[in-house]
Amino acid sequence: MTSPTILVTGASGFTGRSTVEILRQKKHAVRALVRTDDDRAAKLRQLGAEVVVADLLDLNAVRAALEGIKRAYFVYPIAPGLIEATAHFALAAKEAGVESVVNMSQISARRVAQSHAALNHYTAERVFDWSGLDMTHLRPTYFAQWLIYPHWRKHIVEHGEIRLPFGSGRHAPIAAEDQARLIAAILENPQSHKGRTYPLHGPVELNQQAIADEVGRVLGREIKYVAITLDQYRQELQSDGLQPFLIQHLLEVAKDYQHGVFEGEDSIIGEVTGQPPMTVQAFVTLHKELLTR
Repeated sequence: MTSPTILVTGASGFTGRSTVEILRQKKHAVRALVRTDDDRAAKLRQLGAEVVVADLLDLNAVRAALEGIKRAYFVYPIAPGLIEATAHFALAAKEAGVESVVNMSQISARRVAQSHAALNHYTAERVFDWSGLDMTHLRPTYFAQWLIYPHWRKHIVEHGEIRLPFGSGRHAPIAAEDQARLIAAILENPQSHKGRTYPLHGPVELNQQAIADEVGRVLGREIKYVAITLDQYRQELQSDGLQPFLIQHLLEVAKDYQHGVFEGEDSIIGEVTGQPPMTVQAFVTLHKELLTR
């Protein structure tokens, strides 16, 4: 295995797991940080990754996980605690001599964001910048993976609907697998990406009915976009048991979406990796089983 050892946080999630897979295929030494030692962690070990179990809110555990690390990928869920976790990670990384960090932010991260999560991401970016670490920030639009998350997948599978308060807004869904290819490429050669902030998009910008049409083509059935109100959206999210912090974020994101914040098409993934990101049709084909059961 080649060095330096690379740390991947969120390694049991969609993007983190794919990043570990790519780096291990290229024979890099990888330390995978997870919160729970479960079946997903066992699969990371099968890939040849060193698995460490730690909470990003535990400074000493993070410091131990970063020992001997030179490059790292940082990601935190849409939940309270991001700024504290970022400060802990930045402090521990400086102490451990980490050279480069790739930070997963989000496209709506900005000073005027009304979403608590988006404003936290903007603040977390600044905390990382102040740390003096060599940083690359990634700001993805809506993940293609939202189509297969339980709340949204349920409506597609059971009712043939994509139900969102997105009006006529547009975006180019970006798959976690494609983001992972970019993350791995930056971790391999971070210097040319130092100090950069990259918006991440899929290859083709679509409105929600066009996305529904692409899903339907793969599934061989009609999928409709149902434009619901923000109040309907809130009620549906609450009934599915989503946490208040996430619900507040999703409602504000819906407003941003209608105002074009999530628009754009890929300008970096294809250039850096030599392979364009996958289309919605390609993504649904890859995950078809999840949308047909």
